[in-house]
Amino acid sequence: MALGALVVEVTSYALSIEPGGRSLSPGVLALHLLPTAPLLWHRRFPVGVLLAVLAAQAVLTPFTQVPYSLPISLVVALYSVARLRNARVTAVAAVVALVGLQIPGLSEHEELARAIFADVVGVCIALAVGRAARRWQRQDAAHRKLLADHAVAAERRRIARELHDVVAHHITAMQLMAGGARRVLHHDADLARDALKSLEDSGRLALGEMRQLLDVLRADDDTEGGPAAPQPGVDDLPRVVADSCRAGVDTELLVEGVPRELAPTLGLTVFRIVQEALTNVRKHAGGAHATVRLDYGPGPLTVEVRDDGSGSGGTARKGGPGHGLVGMRERVALHGGTLQAEPVPDGGFRVLATLPLPADAPRSVDPTPHGKATPQ
Repeated sequence: MALGALVVEVTSYALSIEPGGRSLSPGVLALHLLPTAPLLWHRRFPVGVLLAVLAAQAVLTPFTQVPYSLPISLVVALYSVARLRNARVTAVAAVVALVGLQIPGLSEHEELARAIFADVVGVCIALAVGRAARRWQRQDAAHRKLLADHAVAAERRRIARELHDVVAHHITAMQLMAGGARRVLHHDADLARDALKSLEDSGRLALGEMRQLLDVLRADDDTEGGPAAPQPGVDDLPRVVADSCRAGVDTELLVEGVPRELAPTLGLTVFRIVQEALTNVRKHAGGAHATVRLDYGPGPLTVEVRDDGSGSGGTARKGGPGHGLVGMRERVALHGGTLQAEPVPDGGFRVLATLPLPADAPRSVDPTPHGKATPQ
């Protein structure tokens, strides 16, 4: 912006030199930096920039003979004030600009009435465009927030449906175990005791997941007819990796540490994070190499999806308010974890989720998941 204003100012000064008259002065050319240099800060300090431009223009005008009374640097400064400040500040800035333009020497080359009229018209146009840009910017921000809110609400309803299926599965299992314990109670007390112990564990898990369901439930949603399919989990990650490879993204699954048996809701969250992250890789970094890493360390579970592609610079790749990232954050926040989505310094993009694990989670007997995985 500052460079463009400088080019316009210098060009106008050069065109004002009549043939046979005075020649271009290097000193006057250098003075044109005074009103244009402050424009470098026109977004951070619009009012201060406007005052600096007026003062600089008062110094420059006696040395020039320009064919217009409203300098382009002042137009930019007025536009910035109108776009970034409220109506009261904008009105005061307009009055200051008009008064400053009529200081003796700024418009000596024109008749006073003509100069004032041109200044008023120019200032009004600059302010009108700035206010229109401000209104459009606020409407655009409100529209983006509305889309993000809709995405959050839709994702929460989806999570609620999935958690409902998980809890319904546990309740069904509890019913079956209770019936089996009742049948063998009199002739096999040990078997009945084991069934009641399993019933107690399932009930505790179902209550915890029901609590999570109530936390994320925001609106009623019609359930589709027919029995619900089992919700995916960590064991289904090799299938997602294979689908990613078939889609043209060389994808690798790495498992570090000793895998644990995760609660169904936590396993579903891991699955959705990996699924959404690989979908973003296919959209924005097609042909890249992707690595999915699960780290069952002594602390929380770490899920990382990283690629080495350049990306297309979209919103989701930048970690902004993309709807896929909104869904990931909602799922991670449900379990009290954290999510990072950012470009990596050496190229590519990384999604890193940290999910707390229960301290008493049972260890898996077989640490090697099915599919294309490389335990380390």
